[in-house]
Amino acid sequence: MIASSRDDKREAFAVAIALLVSIAIGSALMLCVGKAPGHVWLLMIERTLFSDTYSLGQVLYKATGLILTGLSVSIALDAGLFNIGAEGQVTAGVVACAAVGAALPAGTPAILAIPICIAIAALAGGVVGGAIGVMRVRWNAHEVITSIMLNAIVSGVALWLGNELLFQNGTTTGPPIVVGAELPQLGFGGSSANLSLVIAAAAVVALWWVRARTTWGQALLAVGRDPAAARAVGISVGRVQLSAMIGAGALAGLAATNFVMGHKHAFEEGLGRGAGLLGISAALLGRMNPIGIAVASLALGFLSSGGLAVSDQIPKELSEMLQGIVVLAVACSGPLARRLDRGPKVRS
Repeated sequence: MIASSRDDKREAFAVAIALLVSIAIGSALMLCVGKAPGHVWLLMIERTLFSDTYSLGQVLYKATGLILTGLSVSIALDAGLFNIGAEGQVTAGVVACAAVGAALPAGTPAILAIPICIAIAALAGGVVGGAIGVMRVRWNAHEVITSIMLNAIVSGVALWLGNELLFQNGTTTGPPIVVGAELPQLGFGGSSANLSLVIAAAAVVALWWVRARTTWGQALLAVGRDPAAARAVGISVGRVQLSAMIGAGALAGLAATNFVMGHKHAFEEGLGRGAGLLGISAALLGRMNPIGIAVASLALGFLSSGGLAVSDQIPKELSEMLQGIVVLAVACSGPLARRLDRGPKVRS
């Protein structure tokens, strides 16, 4: 218990360092474009969180996809794997969800259409994640390399399917999903925030419970900490890693509920692009804790939406740079926090 409490404090310290460094670098960049950092930060907070509900809704919309892809990255990391393939898993979920949603009979009721589209999105992402897991477990192919390659393959297949079957009237948009498959909006001033936020929140609670309260969750963490020790106590390392990658893919695929069912209501070329990579940021900033990932996703959503809210003050590209700076700061803050936590060496 003492060690766990100390680890939690160290993780919180690392996040605090990362955020302070990110704010400092962001402020320096604002000075470079001739703006007062304090004024810009306060304006960003005011316009995004308090001026109108639309901007707040956009924060929630952007955070929803990041929560699901962040959880996807974290569950793989728990098993000692790095899921770079969330980008392709999101795309697979988007294509499958949109295609099935559009193919359903027009009068399909929501009680059937919504679960079907949710399940097919998770299944499509899980298949891509499972393929990465199989290549790692069976042939020891590194998941980073296979993930990157599958991202490119899935992107190409999605574009081919769009050109051959889905795109209509010379556009890069497919047919709309049936009305019964659409998720209700949350009513934030016409923003894109929708009921998929509840799906993301349920995924956070479910993953927290699995990690903390189940035997499989403990096996998952044991494999991530020390595969040899886990194997020695009878845990099937390969089975756990394969299950983790299938679960990671399914979580990333569920992000399609936000983009397709809750927002665009159709397949569009590039829909959901970037969510998988930003999910890595959310997972690292949240220190792989499901609740921490949810908070980190909200912070990244705030930076993205807030950058647009103050686009008359600073270039939009600067806010995009800040998201990358957060990732670099988190990567560097962990080792620094561990070093400071050890304190000065005591000489005998």
